[in-house]
Amino acid sequence: MSDTWVILGATSAMARAFAQALAAEGAALVLTGRDTADMQATAADCEIRGADGVKVMRFDARAPETFAPILSDYEGRTGSLNVAVFVGSMPQQSQIDEDPGLLDGVIQDSFTGPARFLQTIAPMMEARGEGAIVGVGSVAGDRGRIGNYVYGSAKAGFHTYLSGLRNRMGRTGIHVMTVKPGFVDTAMTWGIEGMFLVASPQDVARDILKGLKKQRNVLYTPWFWIIIMTIIRTIPERIFKKLSV
Repeated sequence: MSDTWVILGATSAMARAFAQALAAEGAALVLTGRDTADMQATAADCEIRGADGVKVMRFDARAPETFAPILSDYEGRTGSLNVAVFVGSMPQQSQIDEDPGLLDGVIQDSFTGPARFLQTIAPMMEARGEGAIVGVGSVAGDRGRIGNYVYGSAKAGFHTYLSGLRNRMGRTGIHVMTVKPGFVDTAMTWGIEGMFLVASPQDVARDILKGLKKQRNVLYTPWFWIIIMTIIRTIPERIFKKLSV
């Protein structure tokens, strides 16, 4: 009996790489997101790689009505059931500064939408007493920085939510892992100036799988970001507010 993974935001490069890695291990996959055609292509690829069945379903973090069919499908499955959240949006901070209305979408995509889904599925997972949740946040959530403080604040909220959820779910045998990637070569980061030490989505996927096997609570990927962010977090505010980092 194969593990089943529900992947939210399956059209992202990191999610695609994670799905492919799971497929190679023989997992069953439920790919969810807004772009059905894109996910169908990923599904075909994952089936070739060895997935034990792949299903494509619509998910929109801003439309809670899309949650119910996924939850219903989840209830009808057996074996270990798991969820991975790769949902998020990051318009440039300058765009949000010009149009504050964009802020709501960033918060819904990157925090409240995924949190609402997890809050709904949590009792179902607790009833089974096994499984895992992977929540992909960002190093941007570790400290508010001038270049992306709206996106960073959304991810900071998601990190805190996952921390509380981990405390809750761990009591019934479900492991919750928070993933904090640094710069990753994806469509979200394309064209952003000042990026360095950029990781591939495949490297991130491998790190996530390793982290799950080691039951890591919080995973920085690549690993050196824990050092970078420790330094950034410890800079005194009177100095930090003058920096452009």
